[in-house]
Amino acid sequence: MAIQFLSANLIDQIAAGEVIERPASVVKELIENALDAGARRIDIEIEQGGLSLMRVRDDGGGIEADELPLAVQRHATSKIASLEDLESVASLGFRGEALPSIGSVARLRIVSRNARASAASELLVEGGVRSELRPAAHPQGTSVEVRDLFYNVPARRKFVRTEPTEFGHIARTVERLALAAPAVGFRLRHNARLVLDLPPALDAAGRDQRVARVLGADFPARSVRIEQAGALQLYGWLGLPTASRANTDAQYWFVNGRPVRDRLLGNAARLGYRDVLYHGRHPAYVLDLRIDPRLVDVNAHPAKLELRFRDSRAVHDFVFRAVERALSVPGVTARAASGALAMPAALAMPAALAMPVASTPFDFASTAMHSRFATAQPAASYISSRFPDDPAAHFAIGEPCSAPAPGAAGEDQPLGTPIAQLHGLYILAQNRQGLVLVDMHAAHERVLYEALKLQHAQQSPAAQRLLEPLAVNAAEHELELLMAAREDFTRLGFELDRIAPTQLAVRAVPALLADAEVPSLLRAIIHDLATERGAHHLEASAQRVLATIACRSAIHAQRRLTLPEMAALLRQMEHTERAGQCNHGRPTWTAVSLAELDRLFLRGR
Repeated sequence: MAIQFLSANLIDQIAAGEVIERPASVVKELIENALDAGARRIDIEIEQGGLSLMRVRDDGGGIEADELPLAVQRHATSKIASLEDLESVASLGFRGEALPSIGSVARLRIVSRNARASAASELLVEGGVRSELRPAAHPQGTSVEVRDLFYNVPARRKFVRTEPTEFGHIARTVERLALAAPAVGFRLRHNARLVLDLPPALDAAGRDQRVARVLGADFPARSVRIEQAGALQLYGWLGLPTASRANTDAQYWFVNGRPVRDRLLGNAARLGYRDVLYHGRHPAYVLDLRIDPRLVDVNAHPAKLELRFRDSRAVHDFVFRAVERALSVPGVTARAASGALAMPAALAMPAALAMPVASTPFDFASTAMHSRFATAQPAASYISSRFPDDPAAHFAIGEPCSAPAPGAAGEDQPLGTPIAQLHGLYILAQNRQGLVLVDMHAAHERVLYEALKLQHAQQSPAAQRLLEPLAVNAAEHELELLMAAREDFTRLGFELDRIAPTQLAVRAVPALLADAEVPSLLRAIIHDLATERGAHHLEASAQRVLATIACRSAIHAQRRLTLPEMAALLRQMEHTERAGQCNHGRPTWTAVSLAELDRLFLRGR
């Protein structure tokens, strides 16, 4: 075939393949045009999943009658006029491709009226062929009807899914745009049935209601607001770990109000959750990044869902740190464990631990070491020697209660005063509100982990040398993985030497750890490293090592604790970041209010 020019209609159909993938793509483009026109209310009507009809009506500024024919021509736009405009574009649309692309693969009808016109004007486009303008009746604003999508491109129509599937995509598109523009009212109908009705959200309560409508009624109560201002700004809602999901369908990203799907932003948010989320679970959030438009390129793809940042590393680190900080406040993690109890903001962590882990006589982070150590641990208490064989010695039936009255615990002790241990697993405590239940292993794991992270960051480990080196055997490739992370182990206080291809000598361990079985601990770490092979983020890899050490070193089930030892753990939790979850994202504590207890026993009836 000889080289020849393509027809204008064929060019439009090729371009439509980049912009219009399915009915939801049409709805997205039309709603974005309505938002750019200043609409305060947008009505969307869908029939048969969008294949029969898609109608979007707005009350925006409208289009001048003599500009309607231009609106359906390729690369005709009112959004930009120069390269400078393109480099700092703030509108949702700007390419001038949506309407001509739609008109080339569907039957398109546009009716519009602006404030200065005495009547509306109507334009029809069918298969890329435009009709003459004619007058019509319409209030101020614009209505766009799209019928018989892909009627003239049968190959494309074959790829369209079932009606429920296509409408599901449309509904999610409308929800995403409704989150991007909370001040605008949205109404969505499918086959004449009202599916979504979102009034304008003009205050914080209204925005919470809109988020609740999209992500679930309980999401605002299971999330924390984030407002990080500066050269970059981050606003929105971060779902607490208790609001996590099995997939990523509740993750909404916006950049300057534009809905985007950006891998860099998603990865930054995921890393911010890494210390509080259970493996295999995905966070839920609604986040809007505000950035100078000149520092981001939104012209990366015709669908405008992808973008590029001029300084991607700075953006990644900003988002990661902002999310991590927002989730690390003790009061935030307390809400994650129970909505009925929140720790006061006065307990927020300073730069160093407010209560060092080795600061109390009942220190859970540095229990007594085995005699193999060269020197004894001064601050440690050998926990097992403190436990009487008979629990009745402390909790005998008929003895007066030695615990304070429910109101005795001060506001600086929101986790209350311990009163008992249940089945060697849970600590029972009382505070002013009622009963607090603490998973002692999960809680101690978090306390240890945060202390290890602090030492790792400060590069000031307290190490205990062993009288005799411990030998650890493992496969050659497994030891290679361990030695690749040797620097992280050294910064924690380990001294490791590889004395044979399959053998490791341990000459020192962190003094912070309990009397752990070091060989089994290292084998567990080797297993975790092998599982996470190929992790691309070095800092995340180091944190996984610390998390494994903390998990394997924390007190385990059936360890009996005295009341002072329980109290020490509760106080350390109150001064520990992210104390509401263990390193795997499990809750460390929950609360039952006196009112809930009264209902259980029918008191007051």
